Amino acid sequence: MSHLIVISGPTASGKTSLSLQIAKQFQAEIISADARQFYRGMNIGTAKVSLEEQNEVKHHFIDHLDPDENYSAGQFEDEALAFLDAYFKKNNVAVLVGGSGLYVNAVVHGFDDLPRTKTSTREKWNSIFESHGLEHLQQKLEEVDPDYHQQVDLQNRMRVQRALECVDDTGSKYSELRIGRLKSRSFQVHRLAILPPREELYLRINNRVDEMMDRGLEKEVESLEKWKNCNALQTVGYKEIFDHLADTMTRDEAISKIKQHTRNYAKRQYTWFRKQADYEVFESNSLEPILRHLNQRLNV
Repeated sequence: MSHLIVISGPTASGKTSLSLQIAKQFQAEIISADARQFYRGMNIGTAKVSLEEQNEVKHHFIDHLDPDENYSAGQFEDEALAFLDAYFKKNNVAVLVGGSGLYVNAVVHGFDDLPRTKTSTREKWNSIFESHGLEHLQQKLEEVDPDYHQQVDLQNRMRVQRALECVDDTGSKYSELRIGRLKSRSFQVHRLAILPPREELYLRINNRVDEMMDRGLEKEVESLEKWKNCNALQTVGYKEIFDHLADTMTRDEAISKIKQHTRNYAKRQYTWFRKQADYEVFESNSLEPILRHLNQRLNV
């Protein structure tokens, strides 16, 4: 039997460190399901695994795309499953890491094909965004699909708007449309969620943002200037620094906003994972209890 170990949890919960330890224990390779880590050049702001860590354990789908390339969860599902099909012919265990239910579920459950947005619907929501701004779209999403509102990066306007367009066109919640009919997989899935105490998590987030700034996040954002309007860069950590570089907010304000937006996103992730019955929840990324759990599940 082939086994896929899924390591999830809010941002800054310790997924990367744990995934490296688990992969070494089971002589496994790692698949990144972090959508922002797919993109080249977005290293500091996404807390991407270092080259040294990638040399320790082989990673897949890191630096997979340029920032201006669009890449859907459906495409990731197809490519990740093709990789796993070949990988499991020679190996028994793989590790999938990601904080977003969207890309993890693409591999674990699969998606039905979502309908294309009608041109008139897209124009309607473009107009609403231009008139009322992103916060209005966020509020509308919370009203019509609170479950997806908890999962999505609310600073990613295109994802928020896409969900609203789907609700308009189909009358169904985007969160329900994405799951559809669950697809069977040829491998066994073991899902873990790391959920530290909230105050500890928020402190980690604040400290990590400070570390990102010390490591040169501003210079990284400057190097990505030509892609600033691409969807991948209209996200937390990049959008705020672009605003700072455009003199629409001070450096300190940008740092404060990054921390606030990241904490807000982590809070929604935290709430969502707490509702998922198919995840085994751990408060710490400490290896020993998690390894005991996996050894029992994998019968090793």
